Amino acid sequence: MMKITKTLMVGSALALLPTLAAAQDAPMAVPTDAVWILNSLLFLIGGFLVFWMAAGFAMLEGGLVRSKNVTMQMTKNVALFSLASIFYYLIGYNLMYPLGDWMIGSDETGGYLSALWGPGVLEAVGVGADGVDDYSYASTGSDFFFQLMFCAATASIVSGALAERIKLWPFLIFTVILTSIIYPIQASWKWGGGFLDSQYGFLDFAGSTVVHSVGGWAALVGAVILGPRIGKYKDGKTVPIMGSNLQMATLGTFILWLGWFGFNGGSQLAMGSIGDVADVSRIFANTNTAAAGGAIAALILTQLLYKKPDLTMVLNGALAGLVSITAEPLTPSLGAATLIGAVGGVIVVFAVPFLDKLKIDDVVGAIPVHLFAGIWGTMAVLLTNSDATFMGQLLPIIIVGVFVVVTSAVVWFILKATMGIRVSEEAEISGLDTVEMGMDAYPEFTRS
Repeated sequence: MMKITKTLMVGSALALLPTLAAAQDAPMAVPTDAVWILNSLLFLIGGFLVFWMAAGFAMLEGGLVRSKNVTMQMTKNVALFSLASIFYYLIGYNLMYPLGDWMIGSDETGGYLSALWGPGVLEAVGVGADGVDDYSYASTGSDFFFQLMFCAATASIVSGALAERIKLWPFLIFTVILTSIIYPIQASWKWGGGFLDSQYGFLDFAGSTVVHSVGGWAALVGAVILGPRIGKYKDGKTVPIMGSNLQMATLGTFILWLGWFGFNGGSQLAMGSIGDVADVSRIFANTNTAAAGGAIAALILTQLLYKKPDLTMVLNGALAGLVSITAEPLTPSLGAATLIGAVGGVIVVFAVPFLDKLKIDDVVGAIPVHLFAGIWGTMAVLLTNSDATFMGQLLPIIIVGVFVVVTSAVVWFILKATMGIRVSEEAEISGLDTVEMGMDAYPEFTRS
């Protein structure tokens, strides 16, 4: 009996082979309800992976600041994510997607206070590469949740760069404006069907420019206006200021690496066909190898330049590799993706001392990672995607950069003039945990 059963099982498997081969040759259309479920599931899974990046930013920043400022960084990260969640809902989401009747809070029964979270659907956005209109059908709530995570990530980039000398409340006010107005407006120019998409043919798959360079530009402007930390630059030389916990920083990097699979993979925006799932798989593989390329490039380069490898550079090299591949994680081969990520790692190693020469104090290296590597990654789309054009990539980078620099500068200057953005010299020397927060992350060390 067992032999007969095995024979039947083998025969059934062999009989299915032609069907499977045919499925690989021609993408299989999935029933509409299944498409809706699968697309919504991709948004939700991608969204909670990107949410986990909030923990990565917190751990990375907590490890790279001094022990006397860790509580402040943890508070900023929890607060900025919470504020982004509320204000992106109240203002930002509808600014980012100004067209269509599926917007959160736009129902006729009571607006924001009684928005319907039933089985709503997104308006048709386009036809997938396989010819199946598979992004026209997904839950409204899943799309909102996914897009919110990108918005919050943009604010997290700013937090680390300005650490150890910025006041809590001015930073949080800037976060509200960034996540509810600045980020959504420029994101609508690409992802909301705006002019960067329709007129320039701008390609930015998951946001090397729309997310990462925006956070980088805002951080750069803030760092310039805020000024460097006390003692960072003396007699024309840069004084290294070591972080409190490199294990924590390493853990944060791995968490961000993991979250990036949702960041890039979820940006496929569809999982309703074999072609979509194959694309998501390629995106995952390319995302991973770009991070590896960035880390190894930074490891080797710091060994050559400084005679010893620098862990902080290696961590940021991996993150720069991830940012670099974010603009186009689908079309490169594994080899090309590795090289794109490696260039990002090289950029970080040279950009960090370059900023120090300009006396721009970026505590965690956010500007090289997210701004410089973001620009590189956006232009690198030209290497693997034939639909990209040089000016179609370059001009949107400039447009977004000018917009974010000007708007961020206005906000930072207003905050500086009205309530001040920098803590007192005494508070900075004593540590923000004690003066601003009233509690220490490591009381046995900082109070001994």
